[in-house]
Amino acid sequence: MSTYSLRAPMPRSWQWLDGSAFGTHGELMQIAFGLPPIDTDRPLMYQGISDRFYGPSEPVPFADPAHGIDFEGEFGVIVDHVPMGTSADEALGHIRLVVQINDWSLRAIAPIEMKTGFGWIQAKPPCSMAPFAVTPDALGTAWREGRVCMDLLVDLDGKRFGAANGAAMDFGFHELVAHAALTRDLAAGTVIGSGTVSNANYAEVGSSCISEVRAIEIIRDGKPSTPFMTYGDTVRMEARLPDGTAPFGAIEQEVCR
Repeated sequence: MSTYSLRAPMPRSWQWLDGSAFGTHGELMQIAFGLPPIDTDRPLMYQGISDRFYGPSEPVPFADPAHGIDFEGEFGVIVDHVPMGTSADEALGHIRLVVQINDWSLRAIAPIEMKTGFGWIQAKPPCSMAPFAVTPDALGTAWREGRVCMDLLVDLDGKRFGAANGAAMDFGFHELVAHAALTRDLAAGTVIGSGTVSNANYAEVGSSCISEVRAIEIIRDGKPSTPFMTYGDTVRMEARLPDGTAPFGAIEQEVCR
């Protein structure tokens, strides 16, 4: 069956919670947006749109390229019912499926909404999912300490953009689940994201979003030079195991009007 006939394995959910568990990504985004460091030892997390997840090959419509269209390659987990107050150790047993996600972002709008302190509305359109959700056991040794230890290969318009590895999370998925469940139950089917996969050796492995590359350019050149996406641009994401297999399949989508 062609991936063009497939949809997201979770086309909609009761809840989508996205973390920011890669410290390198957070540091680079502070540079990209000109923001001060966030002084906290807690996982960073926001609640986004959950009534729709785009399929892996659906063209994705955007209102205006001036909004700063960007992709964010990440991993996610789908949980069963998680009782309030579940510990991180207990949370591992509530992670039923693992998914690959493209968390679309609008970078020109994001800083405006961040400064309000009320969270994302306009800057975070629906995410996309690769076609297959797999159990943690199916990943074998690539699932370790609540982390997806796989390279996420990202291509922009047919050229390799990044191949960062998911092992570098500051907080594992079990810790993200426990954080989300501190004061409430999580309904079965809740999706929790890792945030953009990012590695400290980004000079060698590249990045999983455009905004990171722009931050690197600011550090190196004093200004960004890589443009955000526009109509007709295509992004492809595929996480691979060491043997070259891709258990989640691939996301390959074009930006459209």
